[in-house]
Amino acid sequence: MSDRAARSVLVAPERLAGWLDRFAARHGRVEVAASADVVTAHAADGSAALCEVPFPPLSPDPADPWQALVDHALVERRLGLLLVRRGGYAVGIADAGTLVTSKVGTRYVQGRTAAGGQSQQRFARRRENQAAALVGSAVEVAARILTAEIKTLFALVTGGDRPLIASALAHPRLAELAALPRGPWLTVADPRLAVLREAAQSARSVRVTITDG
Repeated sequence: MSDRAARSVLVAPERLAGWLDRFAARHGRVEVAASADVVTAHAADGSAALCEVPFPPLSPDPADPWQALVDHALVERRLGLLLVRRGGYAVGIADAGTLVTSKVGTRYVQGRTAAGGQSQQRFARRRENQAAALVGSAVEVAARILTAEIKTLFALVTGGDRPLIASALAHPRLAELAALPRGPWLTVADPRLAVLREAAQSARSVRVTITDG
């Protein structure tokens, strides 16, 4: 697919069946092909929609690839959520997109500075200490909420700042959590309860990248 007109949208599982009908109405007859992790719809006008299978793999060689994607996306999964950014953290459990357990917290981590010399070194140490405190808080909450429910979780969904998430999941207390299958990476604002609720929905949605013909 060409990058010149590509755009991505998140489609909730409940809207997926009708989405293909609307795509066909705009672009003409559609042919659909599937692999384990991608379902692609090619339209008569040359447009295409690449759909990332949430929590792959998709059942092999489905007779109806689009219906197989819809059925797969609609499966009710219990997910652990761990979001960390410089402004704070959010931890939760979602059942079929509904947040059932949550805890959010704020921890300030300073941004980078252009200062040099000893001031830069002091700033860097302060920033490292702040980041370590943030990660420590996230680990504590994740261990209490998610690790305690580890046997009920289908997958772990993470988002925010990749180095901070990696640091948290490297902690021995989260070893079991880190070993879970991983859901889609989420780009999120500073974690707050509203952001966590939105993440619970986004985690089960299908990312569709559309390229116009």
